Amino acid sequence: MNKPNRVRKAAAPTAASSDAGPSDQADTAERARVLIVDDDERNLLALQTVLEDVADVVIAKSGEEALRHLLRGEFAVILLDVYMPGMDGYETAQIIRNREQTKRIPIVFLSAVNKETEHLIRGYSMGAVDYVFKPVEPVVLRSKVAVFVDLFMMTREIQRKAKQEQALLDANLRANAERLRAEQQLRLAEQRQAAIIQSLPIILYLEAIDATPRIPKFVSGNFAALTGFQFEEIEASPDLWSQRLHPEDRERVISALSVRSQGRPFAVEYRWQCADGQYKHFLDQAVLLRDPRGNAVEYAGTLLDVTDRKNLESQLVQARKMDAIGKLTGGIAHDFNNLLAAVLGGLGLIERRLPLNEDHLKVLTMTRHAAEQGSELVGRLLAFARRQKLEPARIEIGHLSATVTDLLAHTLGGLVQLEWRTDESLWSAYADETQLELALMNLIINSRDAMPDGGGICVSGENQVVDVGDPIRLPAGDYVVLAVTDNGCGIDPELLEQVMEPFFTTKEIGKGTGLGLSMVYGFAKQSGGAIRIDSKVGEGTRVEIWLPRAPQAETDHLAAKVEDDCDNLSHEHPLKILLVDDHAAVRTTTAALLEDLGHKVFEAGDGKEVLDLLGKNPSGYDLLISDYAMPHLSGTDVVHRARQMRPDLPSIIITGYADAQSISRKPDDVLILSKPFTPEQMRASIRAASAASDDQIGAPLQ
Repeated sequence: MNKPNRVRKAAAPTAASSDAGPSDQADTAERARVLIVDDDERNLLALQTVLEDVADVVIAKSGEEALRHLLRGEFAVILLDVYMPGMDGYETAQIIRNREQTKRIPIVFLSAVNKETEHLIRGYSMGAVDYVFKPVEPVVLRSKVAVFVDLFMMTREIQRKAKQEQALLDANLRANAERLRAEQQLRLAEQRQAAIIQSLPIILYLEAIDATPRIPKFVSGNFAALTGFQFEEIEASPDLWSQRLHPEDRERVISALSVRSQGRPFAVEYRWQCADGQYKHFLDQAVLLRDPRGNAVEYAGTLLDVTDRKNLESQLVQARKMDAIGKLTGGIAHDFNNLLAAVLGGLGLIERRLPLNEDHLKVLTMTRHAAEQGSELVGRLLAFARRQKLEPARIEIGHLSATVTDLLAHTLGGLVQLEWRTDESLWSAYADETQLELALMNLIINSRDAMPDGGGICVSGENQVVDVGDPIRLPAGDYVVLAVTDNGCGIDPELLEQVMEPFFTTKEIGKGTGLGLSMVYGFAKQSGGAIRIDSKVGEGTRVEIWLPRAPQAETDHLAAKVEDDCDNLSHEHPLKILLVDDHAAVRTTTAALLEDLGHKVFEAGDGKEVLDLLGKNPSGYDLLISDYAMPHLSGTDVVHRARQMRPDLPSIIITGYADAQSISRKPDDVLILSKPFTPEQMRASIRAASAASDDQIGAPLQ
């Protein structure tokens, strides 16, 4: 079948037209189409000629071809010949009417015969809307087709407008939905911002330039949580803000705020008394807002609570100050200990070698007592600096209470009552028992001094478990808390930060060294614990020492071994000892002490000299005693080089430094003896060094 010809083809939509708006599409819309179905080509040509000015004409030579055209597009009207070979007009019309997409297209039957009524009725029953009989009158046909074409075009225009209106409606709905969504997001953001501001220690405010007295026009934030006052209370009492400024800050703050009249921004930090009577540190800062013409409108500012920051800064300054004092203390301890070692060694030498009458012995005893007090003073300084040598062990608090009570029996006097509140459930602490006794004695004596008219002192114990993030700032774990509480005069809040500084005391001149609390502080810190002080003037003071809980099976194997080794030595025998110390006085008194113990001493003033002596006869000496801090070669360097010549040479390092146990690169079997030392300590160290060396002959140097 040949493809039907068309008088005028519809314009194919282009890419540009497909993207055009509704009005553009209307301007470029294609003409209406008319489908003519006839098996006679002459009829088709004649009908094309008549209708080509009315619409685009599509021709089909059979019912089947007509149906194919109907599947590909819309038509304003169908002119359908009744009698055709194959599928006639009636059958074709019936199929067209039964299809959903084509059933509303008007059908006009063309017929040259069968003008009878029954044929007409049959055509109308098949869906025809009109009949045109051949030969066709052009004017009549054109008029009828034009009606259907106009109806089709109007329907299309109505559909186009309806589509445009629907598109506009959809766009409006989308815009409204977007607006609602944006408004919801804005409200959510505002709620989040308000919640954040409410949770922060900050107030946002607007204030008039010349506000006198100072009252903000607008406040945002949790004003009540920050100040303890409702904002209405500030409005009702205009002078409240200035009245509650700290007296020391009032003049400075009012002067700083005077720049508002000049339109300048300001920032000032001050203390302000809240409703609970406590002072908070506020950072108050604001900038001037101007209108589009540059005229000043009002101040916009923030009031920020910086109390925590100020407290942290204070703690940091205090920690740095304590650390600096600790470093200074540890540094001078070496010189003090060397001097004390020389003094005590000389006194011992005089006592052992010279005959003394009773008066001379009394003077010597007083001098030794003064030197020992100096040694105790250095010990307290080292306790504050957390550098004294500690020997932590398991401490039973019940036994400790009996010991401390006995020591203080004649010290407290009859006006002060000491009470211990501990029970069997209290854990054992892990610390140096002697230092803990001294710490508790210091605290109890401080409490006694705070109650000149008498009173009660309570020493209590409790178990505490510290979790991660606990404000006590200790590693997580189990702790034993010993608290000393009194009902004395208390401590002024402004002095609480200073009471743990060395040499600071609130007592009268001559009644305190100012080292008691500093020693307790250093001892607690070095033991892995902490100290807390809570005091109110006129009510009393409570000082807590937090100490780690002792392990369940804590033993000191090294101490037991050394003790056993010392006990196994039933007698001493004379030794040839190499002694090296760059301090002449200490070297002289130490050599005299060793000689009095029955040993033969070979002295050297520095490391090179003693190594030269050893190099000449490596096997001729039984023991090396070396000072630690010496120029050129330290004590550990001397021991290492000596062990290269004589690997089994027993060695002792003596030192006046505070952190004796942190001496680096020391072989395990080398003992440390701190200055000043007693003859008994020297004798025990010689025994232990000899025993340790016997156990580790051939061990590699570390």
